[in-house]
Amino acid sequence: MRVAVLVLDGVFDSGLAAVLDILRCANTLRTRLPQPPPAWQVSTVGFTRTVRTGAGHRVTAAPVAQVEDCDLLLIPGVAERRPDELVAHLSGPRTAPARESIVRARSRRTPIATACAGSFLLAEAGVLDGLRATTTWWLAPLFRCRYPLVTLDQQQMVTSCDGITTAGAAFGHVDLGLTLIRGRSPALSDLVANYLVIDERPSQAAHTMAATLAACDPTVAAFERWARAHLHEPFSVRDAAAAVGVSERTLQRTTRAVLGIPPVRFVQDLRVEQATHLLRSTDATIEAIARRVGYESANTLRILLRERTGKSAAQHRPN
Repeated sequence: MRVAVLVLDGVFDSGLAAVLDILRCANTLRTRLPQPPPAWQVSTVGFTRTVRTGAGHRVTAAPVAQVEDCDLLLIPGVAERRPDELVAHLSGPRTAPARESIVRARSRRTPIATACAGSFLLAEAGVLDGLRATTTWWLAPLFRCRYPLVTLDQQQMVTSCDGITTAGAAFGHVDLGLTLIRGRSPALSDLVANYLVIDERPSQAAHTMAATLAACDPTVAAFERWARAHLHEPFSVRDAAAAVGVSERTLQRTTRAVLGIPPVRFVQDLRVEQATHLLRSTDATIEAIARRVGYESANTLRILLRERTGKSAAQHRPN
């Protein structure tokens, strides 16, 4: 498989290194399998001979024309952490050639993969319209607002839809690399993960900070403050809306628009967050913690913890 890794100025150093190292490791280990998949022929390409990374390092790139013949276009995300500057950069004239290359690759039905802020670049190019994708969790409200034609799944670490694979936050590049290998050989993906000591992370949910997302909108921020103060009580959308000073319909609509989830789901996330904190920082029983976060049954909390974090209550306790 011929892989063109398209690097742009400001590329996230660790993301670029991660996908290159994982594919190189796969090429090294593939011969250990009884029926090895074909090797990955990886080329780092760019619009200039030398690309400067986000940390200021220089990367030598082959001509971007190689994208025309590749079997996979892989685009590591850029390292910009300021939302406004990120959108301005990825929608501006400096990245217009990259967007055009992405559109041409899509028209040829070339598979495309990216991670973190790279999802914004694909969305700016219009190739994600009508598809399901993910991006780094803390940029999800901005992504959802700017690209309403894209179905954003901020909980997932990696999504694949109609030939386009997207991964979550910055180190989601690691998960992206393993996913690409798994598509050719699950056994090789497991082998690479074991050699590099990479744990499976199917979801970003355990890393999402609700307060960061809620702060993106004043109504949701007020709802979050009210919900945190009433976690120990049964939840009512009516009571929450009245406390915030909006209608139930407005609270439902605003929460979905900003967070992509209904108010009830957001309160559950806050309860999981608080329960996890209490499990790590106190000796309180799971029954006591369940009551403190609004659940009469400890089993309800156990199930929710397993669903949202992938860990049991006991696994959240310090060793």
